[in-house]
Amino acid sequence: MVKFKLMKKIKARWMPLLRVMVRDRRLNPIERLGTRVGYMGVGFLIAGQWTVEPILFIMGFICVLIQVSIRRQWNLVVLQLNGLIAWTIHFINSL
Repeated sequence: MVKFKLMKKIKARWMPLLRVMVRDRRLNPIERLGTRVGYMGVGFLIAGQWTVEPILFIMGFICVLIQVSIRRQWNLVVLQLNGLIAWTIHFINSL
């Protein structure tokens, strides 16, 4: 019984802070579209792994770049740009 009261007291103290820290929201339409485009981009990247076709990698990086820029994940934007530039150079050199 004492343990239950102690846990209830701890929960009452920390719950407002936890509610402030965690956002519970729905995605807006552009974010949902970005998520779907990102899934399609990952599919292109997986297909590119199997075929080693530069155009699939380029399309995949562009799609994932759209998703991460909508979500404002700037470190991943730089990473996707790096892959996009590398595969574009590889594609141009192979022509």
